Amino acid sequence: MRLDRLVANLPGYNRQQARRALAMGEVEVDGCVVQEPAWDIRPFATVSVRGQVVQHGYPARYLMLHKPEGCVSATSDPEHRTVLDLLPEAERADLHLAGRLDYNSTGLLLLTNDGHWSRRLTQPGSKLPKLYYVETEQPIEAHYVSVFEAGLYFAYEGLTTLPAHLILLGSHSAHLSLVEGRYHQVKRMFGHFQNKVTRLHRVAVGPLTLDPALAPGAYRALTEGELASLQVPLEG
Repeated sequence: MRLDRLVANLPGYNRQQARRALAMGEVEVDGCVVQEPAWDIRPFATVSVRGQVVQHGYPARYLMLHKPEGCVSATSDPEHRTVLDLLPEAERADLHLAGRLDYNSTGLLLLTNDGHWSRRLTQPGSKLPKLYYVETEQPIEAHYVSVFEAGLYFAYEGLTTLPAHLILLGSHSAHLSLVEGRYHQVKRMFGHFQNKVTRLHRVAVGPLTLDPALAPGAYRALTEGELASLQVPLEG
């Protein structure tokens, strides 16, 4: 909500009075004077007018979770265990996923109660690379590299994938970095060569790498430094 609208909705204020209060420096957000009427007020912000708190913010939460196999990336599911089921019930409230992993894929998954933040990370324009460790049934041949870099045509969507960077690690393993997250994208890319993916593990999202100390199913809060590293612009 815009800051001027929040103030104008208070008892004893209208739009003109709200703008006057802002202009006179009588409005604070998280302890700092804000005079911009269009300032976006999120649920986590504490807002005061003339020293009186009019909105008590609640804590924003940002978690990294080591997703194990055999659970769905969803907040609820009638048939399967979800990633939220890995957390104590008292800690699940208002959390949602910033990105997804397939049922049997593993690795870094981000959870938050901050919709603005998750939108920044997942919007197509963010171009935030995701790094995966991949194992396959058949050998990964050297020419995969140039094909992935050029992009693959997905007939179902009628589009060509953006360039993806493949680094061979062994005869049947590789690192793959891509900036999209289309349905079963990694499996479909290797499927172009009739090569089945047998293991898919997300190692990193942008500069954020999965904490090696987190066992499958474990989670922890992101540090301030990790949060700062993930800042990307919000479109629209």
